[in-house]
Amino acid sequence: MKGIIWQGSSQADLRAFPDDARREAGFQLDKVQRGEDPDDWKPMTTVGPGVREIRISEASGIFRVIYVANLGAFIYVLHAFRKKTKKTSQRDLRLAQARFKAIGR
Repeated sequence: MKGIIWQGSSQADLRAFPDDARREAGFQLDKVQRGEDPDDWKPMTTVGPGVREIRISEASGIFRVIYVANLGAFIYVLHAFRKKTKKTSQRDLRLAQARFKAIGR
């Protein structure tokens, strides 16, 4: 089972999700730790190679967890946020890109 390394404020941001979204994010990250794909995801090639986005839609809103899992024994969670518009904001993309670069891979 892969360990998780949280980048920047991503862990605190995920913990701030409403209960239903936080539980679902944890369940999906557990699947990734066991080598499975999340139930709903898409590649985030604009952030970096191998970066993926877990997509969570709950009654409380729409949430995203951006991570990379193909860099060895760890999953790097780059960013966790509530999505407020149809398109992911440039601010969220830039933050994930900066955290991906900080990993140094």
